[in-house]
Amino acid sequence: MKANVRLEQGMTFTGSADSGFTLQIGASPAVGGQNDGVRPMELLLIGLGGCTAMDVISILRKKNQEVSGFELELDADRAGGHPNIFTEININYILRGNKIDPRAVERAIELSGTKYCSAQAMLEKSAQIRSTYEIIEEETAAKDGI
Repeated sequence: MKANVRLEQGMTFTGSADSGFTLQIGASPAVGGQNDGVRPMELLLIGLGGCTAMDVISILRKKNQEVSGFELELDADRAGGHPNIFTEININYILRGNKIDPRAVERAIELSGTKYCSAQAMLEKSAQIRSTYEIIEEETAAKDGI
């Protein structure tokens, strides 16, 4: 895997990777930035979310769970001094669907955290990672012939 980060101006950078996609990376005005891009530590947190989300939804699909909506909320605390690493990360998985089995969700989250998600394996070396989930049951369109 290769990536490239190129200075555009000031504290604004463009990042790209083997996939061919690019994104703008920026900094806050407090450190000389223009508040014009995603911060590097935000990218790490988003990367963790993307990694575990792909694992969990893939596992739930293999278990034939009827998931119609899926999102993660991630919240991280950082150390007070430099290098300001993540010390605690909370991940809340929010699933919408019909008759989603809580045991299937718990197992999918467990497998992601212990076996599949490389981002989590790296970040848990410095941060305590906690996971919770919510299942929001959706009404089926046709009930009792209505």
